[in-house]
Amino acid sequence: MVMVSVQSPGAMVRSEEDLGPPWLRPLLGTSFFVPCPAHPDLSKNECNLFCLDCADAAGALCSYCVPGHRDHHVVQIRRSSYHNVIRVSEVGKLIDIAHVQTYVINSAKIVFLNGRPQARPGKGVTNTCEICCRSLPDSFRFCSLGCKLGGMQWDPTLTFAIRPKRGQDSGGDGYGSDDDSFSPRKLRRAGFELGRFDRGIRWSDDEGSKSNNGPMTPTTPPNRCRPSRRKGIPHRAPFYG
Repeated sequence: MVMVSVQSPGAMVRSEEDLGPPWLRPLLGTSFFVPCPAHPDLSKNECNLFCLDCADAAGALCSYCVPGHRDHHVVQIRRSSYHNVIRVSEVGKLIDIAHVQTYVINSAKIVFLNGRPQARPGKGVTNTCEICCRSLPDSFRFCSLGCKLGGMQWDPTLTFAIRPKRGQDSGGDGYGSDDDSFSPRKLRRAGFELGRFDRGIRWSDDEGSKSNNGPMTPTTPPNRCRPSRRKGIPHRAPFYG
């Protein structure tokens, strides 16, 4: 459930770009991990995919629905502690997730889609989510994307629009450049149920230019083995009486 506060009369008018792309609110309000109504008789028909191009028109999708969204941007929703999460590598390239706490689950960075209200913060907690009051490290303001959306109603400095920082090119968003979106071909090749996708290895320019630097001088002399001399047959000393 998305928690958004009522906008005050004097609040600053925000642009649609700042408030996020058109698919953000439908994504936050969609129910996932339910049986697919379009494929009720098939096994493994759990809906944990979302098409960003179709958004609210399609809703949650299962793996059997993906062929109907060929060439669309489909993302996978995962589950942690009974709450919906999405990988930073998927959503961090599309919207600005600054001020939202990230977590590492199964060696992958994730963010929660919606808030997780916490009635009573623990002892010694000095920082909480500005919307649902969940305990947070001091460097974050929100625990989820939905809570950041709610905080944007009164804070004009918050935005979901990605703006390139000074000194960075357009591809340096800080969240990696690997494409974790799904297509029917990727699902068949990678094994959708496991949710594991191999990342490509990119060689650096230094390694690629070693062949142009001439012959390389070894730092240690080569280990040359000397042939061992074969000992002769031992003879017993003569016995003198």
